[in-house]
Parts: sequence; C-alpha cells; structure tokens
Amino acid sequence: MPLLALHHVSIITADLKKSLPFYCNVFCLSEIPRPDFPVAGAWLACGGLQVHLVEYREGTFRRRSVIDRNDGHFAFRTNDFSAILEHLDELGFREDLPEDDPKCLMVSRKSLAGFPQLYLRDPDSNIIEINGAD
Repeated sequence: MPLLALHHVSIITADLKKSLPFYCNVFCLSEIPRPDFPVAGAWLACGGLQVHLVEYREGTFRRRSVIDRNDGHFAFRTNDFSAILEHLDELGFREDLPEDDPKCLMVSRKSLAGFPQLYLRDPDSNIIEINGAD
C-alpha cells in the first residue's frame, strides 16, 4: 500500500465573507494562493497542511446549533492548550454561554482521550476540535 498523508480538510460555507475572517482570526490561519476555480473559496495554511473553504450557498447539512462532539468534525492540535483558551476568551468564546450561542465552548480539560479537548462551531455550525495531544 502506498503511503498516504493528509493534505487538506475542505469545509463548506454558505458565506465565505463570514467564514474566512472566522478561520483567520480564531485559528490565526493565513490565506495562500488558490487557483481560479469556478466556485468561490479560499485556501488557508495550517502548518504543513491546509484548510480549504468552499462556498456553497445551500450551506452545510448541519441544522443543529449546538456542539455535539460525536458529530463529524476535524481537529487542530496545539502545544499550548491554555494559550488557546486565553485567545478564544479574548475573542468572546466561553464555556458558560448557552449551548446554542455561536461563541459557546465545550471544554474537557481531562478527557477520556487522555489529553485536553475543546469544541466550538464555525459560522456554518461545522464542529471544530482543538486538542493538546502530544
């Protein structure tokens, strides 16, 4: 079997003008050149990998406005979980918000996975994990 490595994660967004600043500001990702595809989108650098935002006006299949860690999601890994929590707090994300608030965080500092995890939603209700896995 040939070796496989993850290249990018593609995220559907109904409104690129809302999602692009979210991913750049919340995760400090930077936009990189993208071919002139017939559909709007943006490519973002994430270490040696990429996050691709693809505008699809109908949006995501998700209709729930709460975090469900068992739903499909992707995860960023950090080497400083506390600093990520501080950064998110500065942006208004908090654990004590109602679960349907767009800035609600679900945080598990001692998860069964063996490392701290947090979950949040992007403007299209896509679920994103950030963890402190080694």
